[in-house]
Amino acid sequence: MKVGIATLGCKVNQCDTAVLVRDLQSANFTLVRFNAFADAYIINTCTVTASADFQARQLIRRALRVNPWARIIVTGCYAQTQSQALAGIDGVTLVVGNDQKHRIPELLSNPVQNSHRIYADDIFLQKQFPVTAASVLAGRTRAFFKIQDGCDAFCSYCIVPFARGKSRSLPFPVVLAGVRDFTLQGYQEIVLTGIHLGYYGHDLQPQTNLARTLETLLSKNPRVRFRLSSVEPNEISDELVHLFGRHDNLCPHLHIPLQSGDDSILKMMKRRYDNTFYRALIEKVVKTVEDIAIGIDVMVGFPGEGEKEFDNTHKLLADLPVAYLHVFPYSERPGTAALSIQPKVPEKTKKERATILRELGIKKRETFSLRFLGKTLPVLVEQAKDKKTGLPKGFSHNYLPVLLDKHPASLVNKIVMVRTEDYREGKLSGRVIHG
Repeated sequence: MKVGIATLGCKVNQCDTAVLVRDLQSANFTLVRFNAFADAYIINTCTVTASADFQARQLIRRALRVNPWARIIVTGCYAQTQSQALAGIDGVTLVVGNDQKHRIPELLSNPVQNSHRIYADDIFLQKQFPVTAASVLAGRTRAFFKIQDGCDAFCSYCIVPFARGKSRSLPFPVVLAGVRDFTLQGYQEIVLTGIHLGYYGHDLQPQTNLARTLETLLSKNPRVRFRLSSVEPNEISDELVHLFGRHDNLCPHLHIPLQSGDDSILKMMKRRYDNTFYRALIEKVVKTVEDIAIGIDVMVGFPGEGEKEFDNTHKLLADLPVAYLHVFPYSERPGTAALSIQPKVPEKTKKERATILRELGIKKRETFSLRFLGKTLPVLVEQAKDKKTGLPKGFSHNYLPVLLDKHPASLVNKIVMVRTEDYREGKLSGRVIHG
């Protein structure tokens, strides 16, 4: 049976797809491109915004245009939270929630047994992290390793806890084994990821935390560089920050969500910090960790955000020495507390504010990048080339995209030293001086 898979959303979802791909291949399914003719299509969905839901429905229609008789399996976060609605879409064969995603190969192998179309139970009943071998994302030079799932925060705008359940951690011995597997496959960089990564280890016995786990991984694997995905502000401990100074193989890069720079909005969002705390945290991290790149998630148009509240966010972001911004307009999500908050912000205003912050983000990226013009950076060379220029490319230790002057096949998946010589359209470029 030929199967095409499409994945929407975050790196955690992509890690789930990597496990699914491995399991399908082990069960002798043939994987093909999603837009190719297939007997079955699997859509691993996101539901963090209404736009993500819309994209999932588009992919269902696209698959049916290629093969109207194909089996359509919808899984992931949208499937977990809106299973009945998805099951009602013409052409959808099965809806499989996050809690039963691992059953998809079995469900495809035994279609006669599919007497009902929805396989999604109460996600909050899931207490354990499913222990599976580490799997790679096809075509990726960096290994993304999901070590945590779920979230206990319940921010008022966020549907993720309802899609992913409570925080669950991969047992530490399995994390060690997974890192070993990646290193044996030749990966030079491992990105640790999760839905609520900073909460890693709180549910384990004996209890541990992200900093202690990371310390062990860094010490045991000195030739592999590690990178963290998003970590919440109140989980950036001094213990974690000091690891950067003690271990050269911890990439100086943190993604620290802000969401709003206004205290009243943060309170309504049920975020666990204020403007003053966030400002002090960023300034401390930048002062402590040399050359660190800090990325920020920020939301515009949350209910109750007027001009004053938006100006507070803009001012904070303008002041902070960060490398880049991810800007999102607020999107109403079913079942979340923010639905009842008034007044709503018009869509036109959301777009205008998003544009203002994205323009600020472009300036931030340029300011940060130009600090490294003329300097030498360690760059992990990727297999894919830059789409616009066709030049070889890679990422520096502090997450700067760098275009290279040459690309011998022998440099792919190698960390090379690059002397930067130019900056244009958001990217540094330079020449390889040695590998």
